[in-house]
Amino acid sequence: MKRRSFVKSTLMGAVTATVLPAVSNANAMHTEVPIEEYYELRVYNLKDASQQNLVEDYLQNALIPALNRHTIKRAGVFTELKPEGQTKVFVLIPYVSPSQIDRVQNLISGDKDYIAKAAAYLNAPVTAPAYDRIESSLLKAFPHTILATASEKKPRIFELRQYQSASEAAGKKKIEMFTGQGEIDIFKRLGFNPVFWGETVIGPQRPNLTYMITFDDLPAKDAHWKAFGSDAQWKKISSVPEYADALLVSKITSTMLVPTAYSQI
Repeated sequence: MKRRSFVKSTLMGAVTATVLPAVSNANAMHTEVPIEEYYELRVYNLKDASQQNLVEDYLQNALIPALNRHTIKRAGVFTELKPEGQTKVFVLIPYVSPSQIDRVQNLISGDKDYIAKAAAYLNAPVTAPAYDRIESSLLKAFPHTILATASEKKPRIFELRQYQSASEAAGKKKIEMFTGQGEIDIFKRLGFNPVFWGETVIGPQRPNLTYMITFDDLPAKDAHWKAFGSDAQWKKISSVPEYADALLVSKITSTMLVPTAYSQI
């Protein structure tokens, strides 16, 4: 029972809507448009293909349809482009604010179709668990950024990048480069097709910021990063002593991902 409750708590804490019904008056229903966003970035660690099949069946046939029924329009699901052993499964779910968690939890917990279709995943026995571990991070979107519109449905790859900093002050300064000094504008101008930018507020390896960008293929990725490194605006920003990477970034990780056929991002 403890494990089942934990799974349910982790599941429900992940979800809310990107567009939510707001308080209605006597004559009209208003819609709340997000001015900021939060994201759960969930990573399933798996031991074998059997676990992957169970998790993906759950995501495709139980969780995502339930989210869509309850006003959550998009959820992204990705696997590793070049896994070392069994791939991890990455799930990205956006929501408006932490205060919406309980609302969506109640909706999902009472969804009979979801409960039925999620049964094999939620009730997996200890002798044959659905996954090894789930790692979850809560990210807050950078100021004035929200999840990008849905990507065109064509073959593409995603790069998930994380910049770790040695201190909170250094982490905030790095975010300032993106939001206040125009680094995000460079990514957009050069066609990186950013999906989201977020600061991790709960999760491992803090302080860090995490973002996701999109390419047609690996050669396109290499070409874009080459253009970024030689960009005049980037050279100007990065040449400012207080923005030196040696002061602000202690580690960079990059994970190449591909969307599943049912991913909505």
